[in-house]
Amino acid sequence: MDHNKFIFSREYRLWRHLLYWTLHIVLWGSFWAGWVWWVGHPFNLLHYMVKMLIWMPAFILYSFPIIYWMIPRQLMNGQYIRFFFAILTWGIAGVYLNMLYRQYVFVDVQRFFGFSEIFSEVKSIGSYLCMTTTAAEASILALFKHWIIKQQDWKQAEQEKISAQLELLKAQLHPHFLFNTLNNIYAFALESSDKTPQLVLKLSSLLSYILYECRTDKVLLQKELRVMKNYIDLEQERYGDNLDISLNIEGDIQDRFIAPLLILPFLENAFKHGTSEQIGKPWMSIDIAVKDGIMKCKVINSKNAGFPHRENGVGIKNIMKRLELLYPGKHQLKLSDEGDFFVVSLSLTLNTPAASIGVVKTIQPEAETFVHEIALPSN
Repeated sequence: MDHNKFIFSREYRLWRHLLYWTLHIVLWGSFWAGWVWWVGHPFNLLHYMVKMLIWMPAFILYSFPIIYWMIPRQLMNGQYIRFFFAILTWGIAGVYLNMLYRQYVFVDVQRFFGFSEIFSEVKSIGSYLCMTTTAAEASILALFKHWIIKQQDWKQAEQEKISAQLELLKAQLHPHFLFNTLNNIYAFALESSDKTPQLVLKLSSLLSYILYECRTDKVLLQKELRVMKNYIDLEQERYGDNLDISLNIEGDIQDRFIAPLLILPFLENAFKHGTSEQIGKPWMSIDIAVKDGIMKCKVINSKNAGFPHRENGVGIKNIMKRLELLYPGKHQLKLSDEGDFFVVSLSLTLNTPAASIGVVKTIQPEAETFVHEIALPSN
């Protein structure tokens, strides 16, 4: 049985009460039997457990209004003054409830069970303290339960908030990324280049990745790097021999998972605000290494000396927010302007295969179909 379901589900409320009151009878009966034995009387556990059972209706009658009305409807709703006066009034009413129960129930039931020693005193501070102590126990458990529920609701709300923020950041990223890529292909289409169909196919792969696989929280690192390579190829075609690009990928990239579209914005930023604005021949170096589950990515691009690199663009700001949300305490990002070149250094703890099983859905067939459908008109 699921422990959380047993504790919180209404379906098991009766069983929870049976368990609680059974434990209450056993523990308090044992306590009183032990106490009487300690002061010199015979140890009779069954005797005191029966006495606790006799008092159980009074304990329940006194406790339930507190845990089912005063705590949830007043205390948990911030009505502290009303709760204080309700508890105070109920405490006074408990004195009379205790006396009436002793006089009209407790004494007669003791005789029914044939007890040789009958406590017939109507006013007894001991039974009143037992009754209030029982109500306090039940109240503590009820408050603890409400606290757990509030914590779960707060955690769920935080997760929903983070998910909403991530979706917003993705929505801001995709149009910006696609706009630049389409502009590159458009330039080749105007020249009726033979490379256009291959570029369209690469773009279709990018679209497939964004539309289908980026719906998940994690994707295979291999796919992220493959899309990154397609993007670099598209940009390389635009610059031709006027751009020197060095790409180096090493380490264990198999079966590693990463949040989608984490590396692409750095490349996009390097092309847009570095190489495209440079007067001389631009160059770019991308190094990615994975070791012991840590990915280290370094993107270096040349720039005009004396001109600041635009590192505060929408894409970089979005990626910073995503890293804070997705990898809190598990990443290090450093942006450095070195005069005639700009450096982005990212260190990231990747998800292990075991921790990511079931995260990425099997959607590759849809992506491949999408690619083929786009590629067919060129035949």
